[in-house]
Amino acid sequence: MVIEQIYTGCLAQGAYYIHSNGEGAIVDPLREVSPYLEKAKSDGVQIKYIFETHFHADFVSGHVTLANKSGAPIIYGPNANPSFDAHIAEDGETFKLGNITIKVIHTPGHTMESTTYLVLDEAGKEHAIFTGDTLFIGDVGRPDLAQKSDELTMQDLAGYSYDSLRTKLMPLPDTVLVYPAHGAGSACGKNMSKETVDTLGNQKKVNYALRADMTKEEFIKELTDGLLPPPAYFPLNVKLNKEGYEDIDTVLTSGLKPLSPKEFEVIANESDALMLDVRSKFDFATGHIPNSIFIGLDGSFAPWVGELIVDVKQPIILIVPEGREEEAITRLSRVGFDNTLGYLQGGVDAWEDEGKELETINSVPALNLAADYENYKKQTFDVRKESEYLSEHVVGAKNTPLSILNNHLAEFPKEENFYIHCASGFRSMIAASILKSRGYHNLIEVQGGFKAIKETEIPTSNYVCPSTL
Repeated sequence: MVIEQIYTGCLAQGAYYIHSNGEGAIVDPLREVSPYLEKAKSDGVQIKYIFETHFHADFVSGHVTLANKSGAPIIYGPNANPSFDAHIAEDGETFKLGNITIKVIHTPGHTMESTTYLVLDEAGKEHAIFTGDTLFIGDVGRPDLAQKSDELTMQDLAGYSYDSLRTKLMPLPDTVLVYPAHGAGSACGKNMSKETVDTLGNQKKVNYALRADMTKEEFIKELTDGLLPPPAYFPLNVKLNKEGYEDIDTVLTSGLKPLSPKEFEVIANESDALMLDVRSKFDFATGHIPNSIFIGLDGSFAPWVGELIVDVKQPIILIVPEGREEEAITRLSRVGFDNTLGYLQGGVDAWEDEGKELETINSVPALNLAADYENYKKQTFDVRKESEYLSEHVVGAKNTPLSILNNHLAEFPKEENFYIHCASGFRSMIAASILKSRGYHNLIEVQGGFKAIKETEIPTSNYVCPSTL
């Protein structure tokens, strides 16, 4: 038996490839399925099953495409109701895979169809669980993402989660390996570890949600307290995962269309396409197309696209580093943004060669803010999350998190200069691009963010550990 975790850092997502004696299964595949097919072919393995732990909200799974290309059935647990052909398993149902067995354990809570898959080895011993968003390393799945109804509340789902964990998972042997769908950085939980696999026994010791003496009421309170609103694109991804979507090859064919500067400009004007610049923050600052928005490929690209653009049907045209066009389109499609209409051939250089104007971002070292601090301390904007701001911030600075920036544009001065910063410079450059596109040309972005600010004499608040907030 071989279990391989295929982890995608920018989504903090874990898919799994399992095979035994020539038969394989994929758990929670990503949108682009060629790597799974190539692995199976290289290993001489036939993909027999595609297991889905639940209807994912933060990414579009590759289950539909993989089923079409491999012929393997899609397996869901009880309560699932997809629009496409799938096998809806019963609680306790088993599936043979070579010399091993995979058992369905229905674990509602994160969503009502959430299911854990237990691997029994050749001897019938419990070996591992694929928990999806039911159990993470250090946390459990948030209970507010399932479709709401008058009969089902967030507290109800948290109660289901408590029962699932204690009656279905915690009784399993401590030696069982836990393979979750996500790690730190995902919006599907609050306190996920950077580790992506652990033993169940260790999780019982260190995971707050698995405390042996925790009452159901305490669990519900701890799980629901302090939940930030989920990203607005989540319901749209759930819809795609339940109803199906276009093949990734079709999306790539449409998106990989080179556009001349003239064609690029026409599409931007006539189709209301978003000009998305995915280069480095430095390249964007030194020269970008007016009204383009920056979200760099070398950061948390897909989650920020989903958080800020929201509408997965939004037409997009790309300004992308040469050779990374397919990567950008693929990563957009992972979160359901399939309407890429092409990319600027030759990039910003071609745009400039045509005599078209570029704009810049006034991006300065933290020492500049230090020199201006007394005059600008009330005109400094921190675009980090509220928890980061409360933990430690520039004295006098206002907190306007990037995730809600579009709803708070009126807070920024139109005439006077103002500074913006984040933790390291990635989010503040995104914020700068949004503000610039809305007519704010008086902003100053702080290079290196709060990390660089801490190395100056700019006064900051007393540090408070985020875990105590």
